[in-house]
Amino acid sequence: MPDNTNTYNSPFNARYASKEMQYIYSPDFKFKTWRRLWIALAEAEKELGLDITQEQIDELKAHADDINYEVAQEYEKKFRHDVMSHVHAYGAQCPKAMPIIHLGATSCYVGDNTDVITMREALLLIKKKLVNAIAGVAKFADEYKDMPCLGFTHFQPAQPTTVGKRATLWLMDLVLDYEEICHVIDTLMLLGSKGTTGTQASFLELFNGDHEKCKALDRIVAEKMGFRSCFPVSGQTYARKLDTIVCNCLGLIAQSCCKFSNDLRLLQNLKEIEEPFEKNQIGSSAMAYKRNPMRSERIASLSRYVMIDTLNPAWTASAQWFERTLDDSANKRVSVAEAFLATDGILDLYINVTSGLVVYPKVIEARLMSELPFMATENIMMDAVKKGGNRQDLHEKIRQHSMAAGAVVKVEGGSNDLVDRIANDPAFMISKEEILEILKPENFVGRAPQQTADFLNEVVNPILEREKDLLGIDVEISV
Repeated sequence: MPDNTNTYNSPFNARYASKEMQYIYSPDFKFKTWRRLWIALAEAEKELGLDITQEQIDELKAHADDINYEVAQEYEKKFRHDVMSHVHAYGAQCPKAMPIIHLGATSCYVGDNTDVITMREALLLIKKKLVNAIAGVAKFADEYKDMPCLGFTHFQPAQPTTVGKRATLWLMDLVLDYEEICHVIDTLMLLGSKGTTGTQASFLELFNGDHEKCKALDRIVAEKMGFRSCFPVSGQTYARKLDTIVCNCLGLIAQSCCKFSNDLRLLQNLKEIEEPFEKNQIGSSAMAYKRNPMRSERIASLSRYVMIDTLNPAWTASAQWFERTLDDSANKRVSVAEAFLATDGILDLYINVTSGLVVYPKVIEARLMSELPFMATENIMMDAVKKGGNRQDLHEKIRQHSMAAGAVVKVEGGSNDLVDRIANDPAFMISKEEILEILKPENFVGRAPQQTADFLNEVVNPILEREKDLLGIDVEISV
């Protein structure tokens, strides 16, 4: 095992991203894709009448995956050009095909087309994990759709909802992300074979001025690489706005996951719901009793990185000059890759956390019941009016009792005694037992259970059925 303790190591490799995503952004995936593109170009040019033999193409295919990296490195020392070093390394393995490798193309033929292919593979992996995250939250929402809990607005006690209904808010965000990622995947285009300034001049020369063959070349290469189309026009590179579109999609997922993690961290502080905590996990080096929500905190931390990172492609796209400049290269190879690596890690954490959420029903009920008397006063007042009471007088009495009960809770640190105060006030003509009957939590959650069931049945389950082949993955959290 090589010693890597004395040099920088990316946390995305060591801690965060999965092996699958790391491979998609590996040199091996990149250079094998280059070779697939060179094969597709040669095949397309042969089909369109250029003097390329099947023997040459077979030779290229025979060495598509056994890349001679050491030879390529030696050529790069000589040429100081990564694409040409790999052209010559491939040619060393394929002497008969050497004259037609990269024929008519510029570096961006392999570079940019590979970037799009890589982003598509990475998006497909993100989509798979997103679908599994949706499935996990959907299961939780369904299980707890009927459990009343205190709702919050401004993080202040508000009308009750249910634990499951609150989870549908997380789920709605993920559904929007799913729809966006499907759209981005479906509309991805290759650069194609455009030449040095996007005019296809070199290919027009190869095809003796036949414009239709130049157009067909793009179409055939796209089909061979599994795409429906290429950019209809471009400079030397594909429009860098594509990187922005893709990274914005990842930024949306980061927003959703961060919102979930923030909610869960608050709930863990309230002791209502906690993220999984392993048997031997240490929450604090000093305070042995602590159960810190470290996975949710990591979701928030990585999400913040992705959301900020989405600005990189935006600035890069806006700063391109005419048909191309190279100030995009260093930035995009870092920012786009790391956006995917981070989002991959975020979704692994999301799936891990939601698969093992710990719910404390008694704490949830106690908190709700401590606030519910204040919220039930309208119902109590209406019942008293039905028995002959004066609405305005009763409203004032409830205001006074509520202020007094609130003072007991906030000033004295006691329990909410509003129920007893109202029951002992003859103006309300209601017993404590009757008030407690009114105070059943399920009477105050509105349509939360039905909304949850409808949302799962009408929106979420059709997605899970459509994507059932993507369901069922194991995620590994490194630290």
